[in-house]
Amino acid sequence: MHKIAPLIATAALVLAGCASTSVPVSIADTTAKTPSLSTLNKLIGDAGLTDTLRGAGPYTVFAPTDEAFKAVPAKTLESLAQDKEQLKAVLMYHVVPGKVVAADIKSGKTKTAQGADVVVAKAGGFVTVEEALVTQADVPASNGVVHVIDRVLIPPKR
Repeated sequence: MHKIAPLIATAALVLAGCASTSVPVSIADTTAKTPSLSTLNKLIGDAGLTDTLRGAGPYTVFAPTDEAFKAVPAKTLESLAQDKEQLKAVLMYHVVPGKVVAADIKSGKTKTAQGADVVVAKAGGFVTVEEALVTQADVPASNGVVHVIDRVLIPPKR
């Protein structure tokens, strides 16, 4: 019996380690728990997109950092804050239906959830979307993947 007790204790530690392994959460929850995406997370809530980005997906989200939002003119941000539909359009321009990890990105145009195309490109280990550089690729989410980018994408006027 004395030989079994250490085995049970070891097994309990191994199982406890498994329980603390990070399980991917939804895209909305991923942005909420990422400090550098707090502005994006707030805007997702303001636009009423939290439930969408917690939905089944899958989605690929190009997520601008707080620093990226600081580079957007204040007048543009004020305008978006006052026009929920325009805010929603800008945010959905950062979303591509389907799950596309960096290794699978093919250079060319791809349609966004907003309806317009964005140009994605891959050169070596670098991935860009429009003029934005992916600074952190392949952040896993239960309903897709997040790629952190260094600029805010503004859709073309229709």
